[in-house]
Amino acid sequence: MSVRRTAIVSSIAACFAIVASVANAADSEKWPLVLPAPHGSVILPNERSKRAHDEFRYAAIRRVDNTLYISGVVIGRDESEGKDAAAFKLQVDRGFQRLKSLLESAGATFQDVVMINSFHVWEGPNFGGTKSEHFALFEEVAGNYMKPPYPAWTAVGTTGLLGDGGIVEVQLIARVP
Repeated sequence: MSVRRTAIVSSIAACFAIVASVANAADSEKWPLVLPAPHGSVILPNERSKRAHDEFRYAAIRRVDNTLYISGVVIGRDESEGKDAAAFKLQVDRGFQRLKSLLESAGATFQDVVMINSFHVWEGPNFGGTKSEHFALFEEVAGNYMKPPYPAWTAVGTTGLLGDGGIVEVQLIARVP
């Protein structure tokens, strides 16, 4: 290929790269989507949360004045994952990473959390341990995210969660400026 043709091909490739980066930037600027709501807003951090809002009629995050209400995040196992302690810890960590992402999309951190509500399936098909093991493992992972001073916390036992594979559902309330 001639030097001129190589330069033209390189220029075209550079143009495509610029167009792709502009498209990606435009898409990332779209999120979080903030919808006006009485006394605040609904915050939809990504396309998945927008679909849930439209199809299932709930907000991932609802801001009222200076309070954030984070809808429950279901923590559970995928079909390919185990039911042992190590697998459960990874599942809980994945759930807390999702909660962290939700908080960040609304300008908050775990330090802003004032209340946790957790709903635990103590005896179910998705975890092979005891109630005590379940809660100890959950607390261990939560400790990687929640630092003193700790928020208020209510843990409730239940017989099931919406969706297959669910072991714990965690809902947060946070206070932000």
